[in-house]
Amino acid sequence: MSDHADDGLTGPSSLDRRDFLKWGAVAGGSVLAAGGVGAGLPLLKGPRLPWDIDDIGLPPSGPVPLTGGEWIPAPCWHNCGGQRCLLSAYVVEGRVLAVKSDDTHPDSPETPQMRACARGRAQQGQVFGPDRLRYPMKRRNWEPGGGRRELRGEDEWERISWDEALDLTAAELERIMAEHGNESVLELGSTLRRLFTALGGAVTNWGSTSWGTWYHTGPMIGLGDGLSSTSHNDRLDLENCELIVLWGGNPAWSAQGNSMYYYLQARRAGAKFLFIDPYYNDSAMTLADEWVPVRPGTDHALALGMAYALLDEDDPERNPLVDWDFLNRCTVGFDPDHMPEGADPADNVRDYILGRRDGVPKTPEWAARICGVSAPRIRRLARRIARTRRTALLTAWAPARTHDSDSWPQMFLTLGCMTGHIGQQGRMTGVSCWERTADGGPFLVGAGGTGVPPLRGVPRRTTARINNSELWSAILEGEYTAGDGDRRPIDLRAIVHDGASALNQVSGLMKGIEAHRRAEFVLTLNFVYNPNARFSDIVLPVTTQWERHSYFKGNRDHLIWARQVVEPQYEARDDAWIAAELGRRMGIDFADMLPVSPEQQTFNRLAGAWVVGPDGRGRERLVTITKDDIREMGVEGQPQEGRITLPEFREKGIYLVPRRPGDGLGHIAFESFRREPERHPLSTRSGRFELHCQRMAEFVRDVGFSRIDPIPVYRPPAEGYEETFDDFERGIKGPHPLQLITLHYRRRTHSVFDNVGWLRESFPQEFIMSSVDAEARDLATGDVVLIRSRHGSVLRPLFVTERMMPGVVALGEGAWADVDFRTGLDRGGATNVLNGARPTGQGHQGWNTCAVEVTRYRGPQRLPPDWRQPPRQPKGAV
Repeated sequence: MSDHADDGLTGPSSLDRRDFLKWGAVAGGSVLAAGGVGAGLPLLKGPRLPWDIDDIGLPPSGPVPLTGGEWIPAPCWHNCGGQRCLLSAYVVEGRVLAVKSDDTHPDSPETPQMRACARGRAQQGQVFGPDRLRYPMKRRNWEPGGGRRELRGEDEWERISWDEALDLTAAELERIMAEHGNESVLELGSTLRRLFTALGGAVTNWGSTSWGTWYHTGPMIGLGDGLSSTSHNDRLDLENCELIVLWGGNPAWSAQGNSMYYYLQARRAGAKFLFIDPYYNDSAMTLADEWVPVRPGTDHALALGMAYALLDEDDPERNPLVDWDFLNRCTVGFDPDHMPEGADPADNVRDYILGRRDGVPKTPEWAARICGVSAPRIRRLARRIARTRRTALLTAWAPARTHDSDSWPQMFLTLGCMTGHIGQQGRMTGVSCWERTADGGPFLVGAGGTGVPPLRGVPRRTTARINNSELWSAILEGEYTAGDGDRRPIDLRAIVHDGASALNQVSGLMKGIEAHRRAEFVLTLNFVYNPNARFSDIVLPVTTQWERHSYFKGNRDHLIWARQVVEPQYEARDDAWIAAELGRRMGIDFADMLPVSPEQQTFNRLAGAWVVGPDGRGRERLVTITKDDIREMGVEGQPQEGRITLPEFREKGIYLVPRRPGDGLGHIAFESFRREPERHPLSTRSGRFELHCQRMAEFVRDVGFSRIDPIPVYRPPAEGYEETFDDFERGIKGPHPLQLITLHYRRRTHSVFDNVGWLRESFPQEFIMSSVDAEARDLATGDVVLIRSRHGSVLRPLFVTERMMPGVVALGEGAWADVDFRTGLDRGGATNVLNGARPTGQGHQGWNTCAVEVTRYRGPQRLPPDWRQPPRQPKGAV
């Protein structure tokens, strides 16, 4: 049966979330890790298991006196989506005895402590876990040229020395490039990028992942992508909002950190929250005054229905719902009188919404049939958003991670422009997710550069880049799309995984396995035995950031300096050292690979660190550095004056810019533009928000997968709601009648942390289904179900809830695939087994449009709870 309480996915019944977080608190007497090669978190339940970390020669967990050691700043280094939190490890003679989160300053809403989440506090499960890759390995049945390639993923492994591993790797890469050219090597990652650049390049991949279509569409229409350029106001201005709309977001899971705390301050200040999402998620449970369930991939249709309602009911004198002044001054393309230069006046947004362009009015009734929100409610939503003066219209990237959604950001922008919720206090429209959740605006503090010079003068022998959706087909079929529909031949012979988890994290995982078994050589650099490593020929163990000199992380108002916590574990080596040693064997000067020492790189970043000046004017140096500091670090540089001394920064590990209302450091996105658009134009072709964007249409055309209009025309997405029917008009469902969404899940950062036992026990990888759909299939919580798409099949335990919209099911993305090759079933719950690689639009990943069917599993496979499954370890090499 499920470990979840009856009220939903809010944590295991045997341990609540607050207790889990307390594990890391020194005040609570808990100890997260002991020893240099393991950790001591107590099991939550159940008997001791053979692979429990305490059973590998470490002292037992429990309270220990914290004396004779040092607290070392040791935050996470992953792409977690959090606010970049502070974590510190207590180290005594090279052993980690405890961890804690931020206690460097008093906590307050204006200047909060940057506290770590459950994932961060379980970090030692990665660094010291039993599934660390301990030494270089070679697949037993591999030999130059591939050997028995069909055994990749099932073969045994042999331990080899670093010299042998580097010699074999260098020789095989040289052979393949000499026989087939640089275009025969596919690099999926970047930690060896400098090496491949020195060798003339390798084939790389491209395509938006987390962003969906916001990555390209957002900047082209003037709104930004939500990460490198934000379009929402800063966190203190959120407290000026009367209504905050969160469309397709769940920061309690996907961002964690302080994001929900910022939203809570807005709620306490009086803001109401409206959630639009297929799932009544944990964020909605905490914040929402209203939840509007919508079918995946149909958000665009819902917004069109709302826009129609605004036009239909607007009366500038008696019922003003549309901000015509903003539309006329600050946008192009809404009506025939405000078109960009050279555009056909018939291609305007207003006439498309009203049906004058295509004969189909986008009425609330039209939208309701598609999106599942009733027509009266669509009208009521439109009125509420338009009539509430200070409204934040915010979305996450999830609705844009659907096939054929290139115009969705433009439609979202259209709704914001029609209601005028842009560029004023308490009013904003844009993306609020990932590490920029609830806090937009330019950074107030940052680190300097490393000082590592780029390689110059090296002729490139290949410039080929393959879209993520075509990676595996390019290997299997020998061609890819190069632009404007042009199909080009390619002969890929080697796959190099250096710093990514492409096999598990790119759509079409089953085809990916087939492609890996086709290649002549597969190399992986990693610190754990993940799916990339499992399907490789040679595996090189790398260090984690806890074992490296230092690194810097931060967000808008803080900068974290993390230092080395422990010495490299087992035989692990740094990626840069591996690149240099491979380069030396391949004729590249060692100095070209490591031109600047790690110590000097750290100094350069400290010396170049900056902080915004008083009242937001100019920049100042952040760190005071003395001659003694330079001498102690053993580097070259000059003394300087700054805001914080180097010893204080080293000890605390964080500098946080103090905030208060009216401090001059706040941010109102597009405030100057709204006031004077001629004087402060946007970076679009027209200098305005482009509701008609020819550049976007041309870009999608040149990618070569689809054609779109320059205005936000709704296109039913591939594998979207309409494709769950055999006959949509007659309402006849097809063989895959349910829509799957893939959630950013609590226990992982994408695929990172999925191996950590404490998190696997706390947050099981359960398949979430509506009680309506479960009853129709005679299913109940705890049943093992078979989830089938047209691309693959997965086994998972079921969790039934009334919080999921009927017709929609969910599974957390990032779980490591565990394919049984006898049956073809994945037992790990990897969503990319179900998601197929279907290139559309701008080449983004359409993970949230996937059609599936679910039945009770009646086969012979046993599916023990995640926490009872042994660590992923290579066979034959212990």
